[in-house]
Amino acid sequence: MILADKIIEERKRIGLSQEELAERLNVSRQSVSKWESAQSIPDINRIIMLAELFGVTTDYLLKDDAVRNVGEPVKESVEHTRNVRKVSLEEASEFLMMRKLYAPRIALGVMLCIWSPITVILLGGLQEEKAINISENAVGGIGVSVLILMVAAAVALFIKSSNKLDAFKFLEKEEIETAYGVDGMVKEKRDAYESSHTSILIAGFVLCILSVMPIFIALCFTEKDAVMIGMVALLLLIVGIAVNMIVRTTLIKDSYDMLLQYNEYSIGQKKSRNKLEVVGEIYWLVITASYLAVSFFTKAWGITWIIWPIAGILSGIINLIFDNKSNSPD
Repeated sequence: MILADKIIEERKRIGLSQEELAERLNVSRQSVSKWESAQSIPDINRIIMLAELFGVTTDYLLKDDAVRNVGEPVKESVEHTRNVRKVSLEEASEFLMMRKLYAPRIALGVMLCIWSPITVILLGGLQEEKAINISENAVGGIGVSVLILMVAAAVALFIKSSNKLDAFKFLEKEEIETAYGVDGMVKEKRDAYESSHTSILIAGFVLCILSVMPIFIALCFTEKDAVMIGMVALLLLIVGIAVNMIVRTTLIKDSYDMLLQYNEYSIGQKKSRNKLEVVGEIYWLVITASYLAVSFFTKAWGITWIIWPIAGILSGIINLIFDNKSNSPD
């Protein structure tokens, strides 16, 4: 048995995750990962620390043909009794497949929510400019009906996707232990997807930035309200496509991070994430209720859409504040 396999075996025996072992040795999780995938080896000081932590000799770790003596003392760790969920290679593969399958559907639902006010905005603007012969009540009825139908379709997509992925919800919230071979497989897929993820992410953010260009271009040639309302609708159309791209690629990329417990899915982040989810759900319920209330009361559907980007920016700020607090020392 090579050193990489011995580190994996002994680490799992005493109930430590890669991140926790890294903390004990004062190295990065990536270093431990490289040791276990035989991409690098620990220095002599770390070898000694590993031997002491695992309760074995340095000879056992360094010599491939060395075996643990039957009577060799073993350090029992309190963490050995922890109830850590283990993820097999089959479970990991199924999760990655399901996430890749339903990520486009979730992204489509988000896009439909962004597009839902477009009909109200266009009909309201055309009716106000007397471009269409239709009553204000009819405009409201048709526009709101389309909005509700699109949101309902989006909710249906969210619920169906959530039900299918519910079996893997623990990956977002609980500490996990992966079976032998899982980390290597996931890292390979993650590395292969990294380039595509970056390209799609850049394209999505660029589209979001460029989405305001039609409005500025229109202002250079006309000040007609009907044209400006059309540009606002076009802005929402472009933003919807951009957010669809961002959400889809982020969901796929996050699936790899969940299994590897990287970034926001590290053990420490998972603990704070559970609290933030509750805050987030309440926040977006309040935003949605406020948007509908203000829009119906003022009937200014062509303006009230601005609530969503403002809410998104505030949400990002809240997340950053929460993350900084969770990462700061006590």
